[in-house]
Amino acid sequence: MPAEEFRRYGHELIDWIANYFEHIEDLPVLAQMEPGDLKAQLPSSPPEQGESMQAILADIDRLIVPALTHWSHPSFFAYFATSTSAPGIFGELLSAAFDVKSMLWRTSPASTELEEVALDWLRQMMGLDAGMSGFIYDTASVSSMHAIAAAREGVELRIREEGMSGRKDLPLLRVYASEQAHSSIDKGIITLGLGQRSLRKIPSDKEFRMDAKALAAAIDEDKRNGILPFCVVATVGTTSTSSIDPVPAVADVCARERLWMHVDAAYGGVAAMLPSHAHVLAGADRADSIVVNPHKWLFTPFDLSAFYCRRMAVVRAAFSLTPEYLRTPEAADVKNLMDTGVQLGRRFRSLKLWMILRSFGARALRARLAEHIRLAQELASWIDAHPDFERLAPVPFSVVCFRWKPAGMSWSDAEVDAANERLLDLVNASGDIFLSHTRLRGRLAIRVAIGHLRTTDEHVRRAWDLLLSSRELISTP
Repeated sequence: MPAEEFRRYGHELIDWIANYFEHIEDLPVLAQMEPGDLKAQLPSSPPEQGESMQAILADIDRLIVPALTHWSHPSFFAYFATSTSAPGIFGELLSAAFDVKSMLWRTSPASTELEEVALDWLRQMMGLDAGMSGFIYDTASVSSMHAIAAAREGVELRIREEGMSGRKDLPLLRVYASEQAHSSIDKGIITLGLGQRSLRKIPSDKEFRMDAKALAAAIDEDKRNGILPFCVVATVGTTSTSSIDPVPAVADVCARERLWMHVDAAYGGVAAMLPSHAHVLAGADRADSIVVNPHKWLFTPFDLSAFYCRRMAVVRAAFSLTPEYLRTPEAADVKNLMDTGVQLGRRFRSLKLWMILRSFGARALRARLAEHIRLAQELASWIDAHPDFERLAPVPFSVVCFRWKPAGMSWSDAEVDAANERLLDLVNASGDIFLSHTRLRGRLAIRVAIGHLRTTDEHVRRAWDLLLSSRELISTP
């Protein structure tokens, strides 16, 4: 593409993105289409001749936008409401242009050293101690898997060299996590070849936090049965309710049993930069590793997962492998990112984080997080004050779980669940908002997650009003 043509379409595309954000509230949050609709409009075979960028960009409007669920919409309240930002988009643009492969220091000096600086800034903002050094992976799923792999390396059973398959000298290795832990822990266990039976789920208390006493009892029982405990995963901001496991109590158990403690703070960790929420990472100073996802609640375009560890030598022992064609003369004096995980080449992710931290500044980031927490508390107060709604979990961050349970109605739990499913379907079908659900103690819960950069009181009030008006359309379960 000639330079002038690149400039013309580049300017056009930036204008398009600016217009997209300016008018995004005119679009339905949830894609209003049926499965297969987009595929049916696309050719079944690739073009033989190249097509003009003008035609391709026109099809973004005609085909792609109608097929999008708009995560950048301020009324997107499903899952963990995430949000991109202008400096993050610029960082992605530059990263794509540079096309760096961050494997060796010499192939990516800027990426390697900026990653160290940006993660250290974030560490300081969250109040983590200087003993934690960091690397960037794509998602918390991959970060946690690397933590478990490092913990397994730490048991010194020559698993790296000899593997696990066919060995009769290996006991069953055990990882522990709350029953509320993210499913990525299960997947990490499966991927590492440990098998699902190696993961023991620990019961949670009435606020959906890991029961540290039950954890200690489970470890004692396993040891009596010849099982080898080696890792515990505590969560700061569980997926369903954003609950906070008692990390200090879990740390006591891990210290006593000499187990690796990994803290999954993918969602809740960044809240520690607020003085009012600094306590959420209490005990993390005793963790072996911790993961925080700026792409969840720090306005960073997906994907960017910050993995911190105070035993990086063990991580490198688990993953470092240098064939002859990757040996360099400065290897003894630098950090090569390829030594810290299963990937060889990695994207220049630190650039967008560095640009976001500089552009916003810590004060503005804290203000936005505090506002999201305030909005969640306000919604929770409306739910608590309404006789026909019932809150089902505490609200430590900006996620609210509740259900519609009309006063005076003698519905069974199954009927209440069915009514809430219909209510959720109705509000999502409107296109005005998008909510998700979870199940708590067997009961279906509507789940509102507030975390978008542009979400205001007006958007939260509109979601609440829509829930109130939509329930009138449901007469019976």
